Amino acid sequence: MSKGDVLLLDCWASPFSTRVKIALEEKGVEREDREENLFGGKSELLLKSNPHQKVPVLLHDGKPICESTNIVTYIDEVWTSQPLLPTCPYERARARFWADFIDKKLFDAGGKIWRNKGDEAQEVAKKEFIEDYFGGDSFGFLDITAIALTSWFSAFETFGSFKVEEYCHKFSAWMMRCMQRETMAKVLSDPKKIYEFVLMLKKMHGIE
Repeated sequence: MSKGDVLLLDCWASPFSTRVKIALEEKGVEREDREENLFGGKSELLLKSNPHQKVPVLLHDGKPICESTNIVTYIDEVWTSQPLLPTCPYERARARFWADFIDKKLFDAGGKIWRNKGDEAQEVAKKEFIEDYFGGDSFGFLDITAIALTSWFSAFETFGSFKVEEYCHKFSAWMMRCMQRETMAKVLSDPKKIYEFVLMLKKMHGIE
């Protein structure tokens, strides 16, 4: 399905870029992926397309759309088959609320696990990460928002010395259901490579 040229500026390790890839795969939209070197010189196209100089950026017929949840919403509105967001305005508003929660709570809390030094600080970060979860009945906007982060979970678990499935059974079961979708196998990053990527980030930030 095509409605013009689609180019994605991304980074393989970015769960936010992965969200966009999943949404495009679910919609059957062909795209070109262009890897950005976020540490060794960003492309002129990225610098011109996003004032924050972050990925992902979706260029649709040369017009840039930034921020992953905003991009997924745009994709859902342009390619209308297999809608990702609910049709009810109230449910759409709830979906956007929980998407914002996922970004602020789930990924940020996971980041604190590998950024913090010391057992006490990591225990606080681990508790913050596992104390909340969400679930849903059908695959859609919220699932895409959250599942893209799960490639990082193995790293969070390793540095925090815990297992998500031991604390969040429903969340773990939801992850397993999502992983059975064909689109997941195509775009989700290898957790082992993400772990190595986080090790590199720790060294860059002087966290041992």
